[in-house]
Parts: sequence; structure tokens; C-alpha cells
Amino acid sequence: MRKFSEIEKLAAGHKGGKDELEALLDARHPDQQSLNHMSDGRLLTLFSQHVFSTGLNWTVIEKKWPGFEEVFHGFDPRKLAMLPDEAYEAMLSDARIVRHGSKIMATRDNAIWFTKLAKEHGSAVKFFADWPASDQIGLMDVMKRDGARLVGNVGTYSLRHAGKDGFILTKDVCAALVREGVVDKAPTSKKDLAAVQAAFNRWHQETGRPYAHLSRILAMSVG
Repeated sequence: MRKFSEIEKLAAGHKGGKDELEALLDARHPDQQSLNHMSDGRLLTLFSQHVFSTGLNWTVIEKKWPGFEEVFHGFDPRKLAMLPDEAYEAMLSDARIVRHGSKIMATRDNAIWFTKLAKEHGSAVKFFADWPASDQIGLMDVMKRDGARLVGNVGTYSLRHAGKDGFILTKDVCAALVREGVVDKAPTSKKDLAAVQAAFNRWHQETGRPYAHLSRILAMSVG
């Protein structure tokens, strides 16, 4: 595995130079302060947007989102956790939202999970904000186990948009990890995911860059 400075040179070459690369990174800087001050409802909103967008054009969800906010009571976790089954059944015929049964129920299940996190940690936001980027794979395991439809990149994209630092295993990032000899193929096994985390931790120590920037540079180094 080469030094990350060499990978940066590859990415800069694809983007027109070092200054251009840095400008692209500055435009997408992690914002931990924004996450720290976010409400649980706002974070649940971001999770839900990504869940409903999976497999659909993002603009479809964006246009309907005011209706989602009405139907799901502003994504207040406590309100959603207390709604009876009949309320969720009624959503299946509500034209204000995308009527996808398992995604509707995933919103309920994630709301219930958020209320549990709030009881245990003070808020769901605090739980996610305090989780170290050096163990992102561990957080992904938790989201897979305790969350609903937060597998793959759904949860990590949601947290990225909330301001949390972290990498995202996109197709290009995975291709770069294979090229660098970190893994032999797109990582799915615990062994390969641990190797990915170790590589990002090493690059973070080497460069001092946020994990999100490391992830973007890897992607841009592919082309």
C-alpha cells in the first residue's frame, strides 16, 4: 500500500491540479458542530430521506418531501414511536408520500430505535456524534443490526449529510482500495471491512485529513 501522498497526486491529476482538488474537498468538509446541534428529528429525517430514495430518483423524493413531513409528523421520533399500527396502514394509501410498505415501517422502526438511543445516551444524535471515525465499521454493524434498511451506504450517506466524518464505500472507493492492495474485491466480509478501516486509520494518521476527504480523494484517484 503506497503513501497517501501518491494517491493525492493521482486525484489531483484527474481534477486539474492540487489547488482544484483542495477546492473540491473544502466544498464538502465534515461539520461535527452542525451534527452536535442537530435534533433527533432532523437526523431521523436524513435517514428516512435516504431510505426512501434507495432505488428511486432523488428528485421524486425531494418533490414529495413536504408531504412526507406532514404524514410523518415532522419525523419526531417519539410521536412516530407511539403511533398505532392503523396509522401506518393508512399511509399505504396516502398519495402525499411514496407508498412503499417496508420503507414506511422502516421509518417507524428507526423512530423506535432513536427513542431507545435517546434514553440510553441523552439523544440519538449524541450516540452517533460520539462514535469515533476510527471505528466506522463498528457503527455500520450497529446500524445493520439495530436500524432498519440502513445497510450498505444508506446509513453512511445519511451521516455524511448530517456532518459526521466518515468514508463511503462507493464503487470508485472500492476500486481504489483494490488497486492499493487493501482488499481483493469490494469488501463485504468482516475481515475485509476490518482491513479497510485499518487502511483509513493509517491514512488519517499519515495525512491528518478527515476520513471524508480520504474517501473522496480515493474516489477521484480512479478517474
